[in-house]
Amino acid sequence: MIKANKYYGDLEKSYLFSEIAARVRRHSEANPEQEILRLGIGDVTLPLAPAVIAALHEAVDDLASAERFYGYGPEQGYPFLREVIAENDYRARGIDVSADEIFISDGAKSDTGNFGDILAGDLTVAIADPVYPVYRDTNIMFGRKDSMIMLPCTAENGYTPSVPDQPCDLIYLCSPNNPTGAVMSRADLRDWVDYALANQSLILFDAAYESFISDADLVKSIFEIPGAEHCAVEFRSFSKSAGFTGLRCAYTIIKKITLINDGNGKMVPLHDLWLRRQTTRFNGASYLSQRAAAAVYTPEGKKEATAAIQYYKRNAEHIRSTLSNLGMAVTGGDNSPYVWARIPEGYTSWEYFDYLLKNFGIVVTPGSGFGSCGEGYVRFSAFGAWETCRKAMALISKSRDQ
Repeated sequence: MIKANKYYGDLEKSYLFSEIAARVRRHSEANPEQEILRLGIGDVTLPLAPAVIAALHEAVDDLASAERFYGYGPEQGYPFLREVIAENDYRARGIDVSADEIFISDGAKSDTGNFGDILAGDLTVAIADPVYPVYRDTNIMFGRKDSMIMLPCTAENGYTPSVPDQPCDLIYLCSPNNPTGAVMSRADLRDWVDYALANQSLILFDAAYESFISDADLVKSIFEIPGAEHCAVEFRSFSKSAGFTGLRCAYTIIKKITLINDGNGKMVPLHDLWLRRQTTRFNGASYLSQRAAAAVYTPEGKKEATAAIQYYKRNAEHIRSTLSNLGMAVTGGDNSPYVWARIPEGYTSWEYFDYLLKNFGIVVTPGSGFGSCGEGYVRFSAFGAWETCRKAMALISKSRDQ
């Protein structure tokens, strides 16, 4: 008899962003005349940069030419992309990462979700609360619901997870954090690396939003912390740094000296296990997306990507300052594209979501969808158009003035 994975029954019935989309759709159908101002999902709105578009056209011509045709590529990614990533994102910052320690993929969400494939099922897992749902949900799918340790991230601890007072095998860290926008300090990450080394733990470090960090004192890569090369994996994405949400390209760094127990007492390279997984279950990111990603590292691409990030950071600052001036407690929005806001008394997160949608057509993300510590908050995304951001903040300001 065919049977379902029973652990899917432990999941919430609807994924957070699917539920948001359904509510917005129902509201729009009932109120077709109302403009919808989307500051919820973290989807970019600016078009791809000219340098990226030019690279895509060239790549399409390659695929149209019998002499230059590219079919299946290397599962780990094309060398032309892996090398420029290693040079620009790591070596230029004094971090020792080689091209063959980089795995190109179609998204950081995919990689963080799939990483459990190569790990034992009976792990103790530490996950921040609130946090991006894929970490929690995929571990539930793997049957680890009862072995998850949720680390509260609240205003009292600066929305930064503290090391637990018990051993833990697998640790998820995200900085700048989604949804709170908080960025972990060098000292915070030092504590986590020391903890992981002492407990033979593995840190999965999601740095998808590192390009929004402008404070020179903050860490962009966990490999800036000595010892992390023995206990950490880093995930990055072109989705937000270069507007690739529709194009799909990301990468994962696994150092060759990172070792884990093979289940029989032997220490083996984590790099080799992930390579084996990828060669079996993944045929590589598309040639088109990888050529486009390589263009991000050209002088023109760097300039254009920086301009787009500054555009979104302007939105974030406007959201942050507007809400703060209205007396709402906020975090993020400075080194992050997200603003985490405490909602007015008398509302749950979903109730405030419905209030903003029904009265103003403003879409945010209810904090409770990110975990129990997110109740009482909503997340504003800065990835909308400037005009959308400006209109939404004006409507909220007007409602609070009345």
